[in-house]
Amino acid sequence: MLRFLTAIILVGSAFSCAFAESIIKPIISEASVSLPRSKMVTIEDTETARKYTLFVQLPKSYNTSPSKDYPVIYTTDAPYSFPIIVGSMRMPVNVGQMEEAVIVGLSYSLESKGVESRVRDYTPAIANSWKLETGLAAEYLSFIRRDVLTFIESIYRVDANRRTFIGHSLGGLFGGYVLMQSPETFSNYVLVSPSVWFNDDYLLTLEMAETQSPKRVYIGVGGLETPEFGEGQDMVAGSKALASKIIAKADQNITLQLHVIGGASHATVFPTVAIQGIDWILGTPR
Repeated sequence: MLRFLTAIILVGSAFSCAFAESIIKPIISEASVSLPRSKMVTIEDTETARKYTLFVQLPKSYNTSPSKDYPVIYTTDAPYSFPIIVGSMRMPVNVGQMEEAVIVGLSYSLESKGVESRVRDYTPAIANSWKLETGLAAEYLSFIRRDVLTFIESIYRVDANRRTFIGHSLGGLFGGYVLMQSPETFSNYVLVSPSVWFNDDYLLTLEMAETQSPKRVYIGVGGLETPEFGEGQDMVAGSKALASKIIAKADQNITLQLHVIGGASHATVFPTVAIQGIDWILGTPR
């Protein structure tokens, strides 16, 4: 009996190996995955000498439409936000429900770790309770205005009057700061779960600068982004407070939408809000 069972096991093992081998055999080659029409470039902050990487994707029609200028999207935290935006725009663009755009991912300084760079560059005030350096948002905004926008608009065919900003978390805080202090930097703002709570709601103490041209502001936050569901801060209340401040202080040039995404957490909300915000801005009427 033992010999019989042993024979069955050996036959079964041989069959499993043969089956696995038959599955593996069709693999002919392996290669890294890359995003089409995309590249990374490094530019220098002409004031601080810090070097930053930009991720850039050109539209599919870019080379065949040499006379066309495209809207341009700038997104913070490029290592995770850039591929999400590129991927999520693919279908609506391909089926004609969204305009093509040049997509620019703003990554971190090469001299710093990512978390150090984003905390330093995206926060608008010095927070003494934080271990990492904070409060250089004004300096980073100057870099964007002086170096990033100039570079992109001198190299690529983009419409300087149709710039969209997208930022998540501290990136959303930075976007709110730009909207308050220098609203003409971008035409549209998509703020995903902005960290309004930073430094005792510092963002809400700022006065809004006057807007000279129409702006669209899309604020989205996850329904689970409250202490009740384990979040350290009440991001829903913060987003609502920011929306109220913008509406109260803004002139008729600003159109705002606020959405709470049911079932979404701080970690999962970005893809939904980003594509819905882009659709509101670049989507075709339907």
